[in-house]
Amino acid sequence: MGNTQSYIVASLSVSSVCLVYVYFYSSHRLLKTNVLTSDTLPSSGYLFIKHVTKALTRRTGCLYSTNKQSEVIYTVLNCRLETPLLRRFCSAGGYGWDYPDSEYRDIPLCFPEFLCRRLLRILLTDHNFRLSPAGLIRVRQSLKTHQPVDELKKGAFTLQVRVLVYRQVAAGVEVDICLSAMSRSGSPVWESVLTFLSQNKFHKASRCSQPVKENESQIDEPVPENTKQVELRVPWRTSLQCVWSFSDYPLLFLPARLFGCRLQTAPSIWMLSVCLAEIEKHKGVGVITAPVNITVQFKEPLLIPGKVTIKFWDVIKNEGRGLNFYMQRHGSSTSYIAGVISRS
Repeated sequence: MGNTQSYIVASLSVSSVCLVYVYFYSSHRLLKTNVLTSDTLPSSGYLFIKHVTKALTRRTGCLYSTNKQSEVIYTVLNCRLETPLLRRFCSAGGYGWDYPDSEYRDIPLCFPEFLCRRLLRILLTDHNFRLSPAGLIRVRQSLKTHQPVDELKKGAFTLQVRVLVYRQVAAGVEVDICLSAMSRSGSPVWESVLTFLSQNKFHKASRCSQPVKENESQIDEPVPENTKQVELRVPWRTSLQCVWSFSDYPLLFLPARLFGCRLQTAPSIWMLSVCLAEIEKHKGVGVITAPVNITVQFKEPLLIPGKVTIKFWDVIKNEGRGLNFYMQRHGSSTSYIAGVISRS
């Protein structure tokens, strides 16, 4: 009997060591290099622990110095498009479950950002990333397509994330992070610059109070009377659907819950994706066909459940035609996001 118990204890000990190695030590060794492959990414559990650890040891709104002032950049090679993953995104992002089956439609413009989700988490938990990963608020986004995103269907492609610049602002610290996707030939296909705010806890202003760049001033133009309006209900299950569709694993949303972010708010990527889906349904795919530039400001969090109104209208500028859009609270002038689509 004693020998049997000893054998069980020994087996459990060996299993525990193997588990720690597989999920933690091996992930730690993978991050010794900034170039990874799609089948050798660090585990979600390891990144979750790094996220919580870094969030507990750093205050939001503070720009920390690092011993090694090196560029924070990660690249993943040999990525391939997975149709079930694309279907999940399309179903949750306003396009419909059967969207990828249409040969006349491109992959949704927000989908490459979804593919970068774990790579972005690797960057935010890197020891050279100078902000706390907790409480980061997306305030702006600039998205550009050089080629149709459908190029990613044709073979292995490369994803990359890198930190561009940090800025001290009145509300805290902003950071620009560039996400990009390159085709099998190495040519750029898609690029998005995300601006996050690490807010000083003593600053009470909303995220939309940040200064607007000159090339983004047209976003806040008044809404004309002859604008197209689409009303949408945002049910409570949207939160659960977003957790499942926009993360590797639902538990990875726990750090946000622990450090003050409410799960009943819709993710920024969901709000932008729904706006672009409705614009495509009503204006045609030509509006967002590459090459195209999209600039967005995220003004207020969208609490769910609720009801929103998406407004969009054509604009004519000196450089050509474009389209402005808003997502607003139904029956109110409060805007959640405001954006501009322009042709390159």
